[in-house]
Amino acid sequence: MPKALITTVPFGDKNRLPLELLEAAGIEYLINPLGRKLKEDELAEMVTDFDVLIAGTEPITDKVMGRASQLKLISRVGIGLDSVDLLAAERRGIQVSYTPDAPAPAVAELTVGFMLTLLRSVHVANAQMHRGEWHRHFGRRIPEVTIGIIGTGRIGGRVLRRLAGFGTPRILVNDIHPDQTIAPELKLEWVGKEEIYRHADVISLHVPLTVHTKNMIRREHLLQMKPDAIIINTSRGGVINEHDLAEVLNAGHLSGAAIDVFEQEPYAGELAQIDRCLLTSHMGSMSVDCRTRMEIEATEEAVRLLTGQALQGLVPPEEYEVQRQGL
Repeated sequence: MPKALITTVPFGDKNRLPLELLEAAGIEYLINPLGRKLKEDELAEMVTDFDVLIAGTEPITDKVMGRASQLKLISRVGIGLDSVDLLAAERRGIQVSYTPDAPAPAVAELTVGFMLTLLRSVHVANAQMHRGEWHRHFGRRIPEVTIGIIGTGRIGGRVLRRLAGFGTPRILVNDIHPDQTIAPELKLEWVGKEEIYRHADVISLHVPLTVHTKNMIRREHLLQMKPDAIIINTSRGGVINEHDLAEVLNAGHLSGAAIDVFEQEPYAGELAQIDRCLLTSHMGSMSVDCRTRMEIEATEEAVRLLTGQALQGLVPPEEYEVQRQGL
């Protein structure tokens, strides 16, 4: 009987269809018994006799694959590939698929929610009220600020289109592949990242984690930003240097930050001590509909492989090339 290891949790909690798909295809499965993100050694011990890995963001390294002699497919629940050694998979003949479109609407909406929350200091007022403090905060509205979006792909593009419903804020955008048609209803200004740092009131990051985006925003970049600017990261942990962000916030610079993704997860760092830094637990994709769609798409791919059908969500060659070139 073919076997699938499901490492991402929760899985099948809100909709059992992914599990029913495996059961209907006669595929034995194991859901991560630790109930949390696995470490490299834990995954290496667990993966030994499985044919398919239905994966989250745990490190799927050459060492892990070396222990998985039966592994034929890594089916990623989500879009990020920085945790998967694609070149090791390629060398070992292991196929890799992902679900790049499924999480995008939920992440985009959470991002806009962060903008509204930080601009009105809702998170700070909530913390103060829970301490018995009453303080009415002045805030700003989206049409009255300059918004900077770095990365205008699946998620960044959706953020832009949702912002169109709030009026006509000034929007500065940056992407290595500018798309002039991304949001025709808005007057986008394509600029360099440095101009966004200097002029935006709200900066939102939507980039993959690569050698070039690792610690892309450090102390010097944060200090270039307006004293009352806010920064949002719903992309990948490690794009913002977390220690630098904590130092800058503690020094009184920036009016707030919202961080959903962290270099080490679960997160237990110094940002948790700063009221005006809004922290969430890598939950950008965790709307019921988007999470369910991610799980179903990843499971369907596993079923296709194990029942001899053609795969539909294979990671494209350019993603392999990014890792090959160290980008």
